[in-house]
Amino acid sequence: MTVSTAIARLNAADPDFARHLDHLLSWESVSDDAVNQRVLDIIKAVRERGDAALVEFTQRFDGVNATSIDDLILGRERLELALTRITPAQRQALEKAADRVRMYHERQKQDSWQYTEADGTVLGQKVTPLDRAGLYVPGGKASYPSSVLMNAIPAKVAGVAEVVMVVPTPRGELNELVLAAACIAGVDRVFTVGGAQAVAALAYGTESVPQVDKIVGPGNIYVATAKRHVFGQVGIDMIAGPSEILVVCDGQTDPDWIAMDLFSQAEHDEDAQAILVSPDGEFLDRVAASIDKLMPTLERAEIIEKSINGRGALIRVRDMQQAIEVANRIAPEHLELSVADPQAWLPQIRHAGAIFMGRHTSEALGDYCAGPNHVLPTSGTARFSSPLGVYDFQKRSSIIFCSEQGASELGQTASVLARGESLTAHARSAEYRILADKKGN
Repeated sequence: MTVSTAIARLNAADPDFARHLDHLLSWESVSDDAVNQRVLDIIKAVRERGDAALVEFTQRFDGVNATSIDDLILGRERLELALTRITPAQRQALEKAADRVRMYHERQKQDSWQYTEADGTVLGQKVTPLDRAGLYVPGGKASYPSSVLMNAIPAKVAGVAEVVMVVPTPRGELNELVLAAACIAGVDRVFTVGGAQAVAALAYGTESVPQVDKIVGPGNIYVATAKRHVFGQVGIDMIAGPSEILVVCDGQTDPDWIAMDLFSQAEHDEDAQAILVSPDGEFLDRVAASIDKLMPTLERAEIIEKSINGRGALIRVRDMQQAIEVANRIAPEHLELSVADPQAWLPQIRHAGAIFMGRHTSEALGDYCAGPNHVLPTSGTARFSSPLGVYDFQKRSSIIFCSEQGASELGQTASVLARGESLTAHARSAEYRILADKKGN
């Protein structure tokens, strides 16, 4: 296979560096009018015709010969069968990864809390799991059992009673690894539907698909567009952009390692972004040589080539301090600190979805089995959002229990503020609880 690499080279000392970097980072998940209208039509059909629409769309889009919704439902026994159909090594890997993901997320679980003030007033927060979560899993060639673990396990750790999975099966192709992962992760129900129709079914419910409280999981442009439209009816995790990796290296890591780390994200799709930042210009040259050497050896070389040439970059900076500044400016999904003392730089990292510390911690470990979630903010959204976690499947209710004295004291404050807003009923409601001796003062 012949590939040619022409990865962009940027220098932070260039007066136009900021403009070039902005251009490199620019990406918008914009649905065109045709996609948008098609998704709206699909959602409308599912809302109006329920199961019948799901069967019709699955026949049309996935080429599945289904005659009723029963043909699109997989029972728990089918998931358990998948465990016997994968290899022992695959099962062991899934179970080990699941154990690590579960152990990590157990530490995120939040509990209800209360405290009592001196006058007996009780304040607090009641933490409650969602009743039901929906998990979208890509099917066909893009099958990701790791995504099942990362989305379903936090929901179960949070205490979600029912996790419903939807997964398309183009031409009836079932992925045994995905089904086995669903079994291990504790998925309760599986429907073999995909696309915007699956999102609509989870959001609004049909005769057979239960309505969920939140939809999580990656998908194509139709899935992402549908998630945008149903948000508000249900919660969603995020609208994810292409995968990203930013490697900050001091120039002392094996350049072949760094090149392969960049490839690990570039192979996702042509829009994925892989960037290396280093103060060592000669090291950047060595990594460029490794890219040229190693890329032709990879199965997805054509995809990697388009990603590297289209959105990749090698960035020269003045020193490690400026490297960290650039990293914070980019706010990457995955950040590798491939340096001698990553702990020394960690306090200065402000924006990153996940931080991989040291020369031996490849981003790929985080994708599969390290433990932390691999569902991460992309496209600079790490500035204000976080990885998927247990907290995404829990909701919080405030608790306010006023004692007689507390209601009287707070009532005086509330009265003043409410009347300042011309909300008389608010004021009088609070004033009714003010004790008589206080009213007379």
